[in-house]
Amino acid sequence: MLELDELKLQIEGLKSQIDDMYEACGVEKNTAELNELEKLTADNNFWNDTENSKVVLKKISDLKNKISAYNTLCEKYDDALTITEIAIDENDESLYTDAKQSFDEMVSFYESLKLETLLNGEYDSSNAIITLHAGAGGTEAQDWALMLYRMYTRWSERHNFKVKTLDILDGDEAGIKSASILIEGTNAYGFLKSESGVHRLVRISPFDSSGRRHTSFASLEVMPEIEDDTDIVISDDELKIDTYRASGAGGQHVNKTESAIRITHIPTGIIVACQNERSQHQNKDMAMKMLRSKLIEIKEREHLEKIEDIKGVQKEIAWGSQIRSYVFMPYTMAKDHRTGFEMGNIDAVMDGDLDGFINAYLKALSLGEIK
Repeated sequence: MLELDELKLQIEGLKSQIDDMYEACGVEKNTAELNELEKLTADNNFWNDTENSKVVLKKISDLKNKISAYNTLCEKYDDALTITEIAIDENDESLYTDAKQSFDEMVSFYESLKLETLLNGEYDSSNAIITLHAGAGGTEAQDWALMLYRMYTRWSERHNFKVKTLDILDGDEAGIKSASILIEGTNAYGFLKSESGVHRLVRISPFDSSGRRHTSFASLEVMPEIEDDTDIVISDDELKIDTYRASGAGGQHVNKTESAIRITHIPTGIIVACQNERSQHQNKDMAMKMLRSKLIEIKEREHLEKIEDIKGVQKEIAWGSQIRSYVFMPYTMAKDHRTGFEMGNIDAVMDGDLDGFINAYLKALSLGEIK
């Protein structure tokens, strides 16, 4: 019975923190906003503006998810407390395992929700666009870029996010030179913004017949997917638009027409590309969305007053100090150099187990330890 009594004290000790989550989750404010938006959908003219209706419906869905998450936390708290009290009242120690499991699930959900409350940036709730570039080093670096591509795809699948490849450029012998992927899901950008930077790999290269150890680099850019109704104005004379024949898997249509689009933003040197939509028009629309997203992400990150202040953005892709190292030999470890968080199970990391790194970054960010 002692274990059950201690467990009950642990559960009751979290009551004030659970209550504090009501305000942290903005339940009252979100409920009021949700009611106002739902009133808009009842207007007969609401559906006439398709683009606006999509934005409103997405906002409604996001607000419902946030409110539901808090309600779920309260339910998990009540369940854990109830089963523990029943076990104590009935003097049934065999229920301890169930009670402890319910408590652990509640704590895990609480920690996850607490981190989500830190995602209060303007674009944190948005989908994320990830762009990967292999560093210098030929095949070895290109293989590393492909490994990262797979890692983030697996992370997305773990969180039930949708993954869509927008553009991919195969390596000369193996791997990829670059790739852009869209990750769709609530808070995708808020979580993945922590991954932007240079990633370093140390391993025995499978492409080196001498079995020597190699160090490879790949850069990762993360930006929020921005809807078209932003105040970003891009003039046609600022753009250089090239069409080309898409490569890679994609069916008969991909390789037979010049449907792929590459857009260069002349003032900043930013280049975006999309090849995996079904038509040139769709590829161009997506490429323009990527360009807007990248401009806004840089503007926010650099605290600039206006888009026109962005200069020399191409330098942002240069290899600077790495944010994380992945070591396969002589020992196995992945370590984040900003937070100090590390994991020894490198296979799990490469299979998408990144939450520890992301959570450590968000906590450090909230405490002002990193910027």
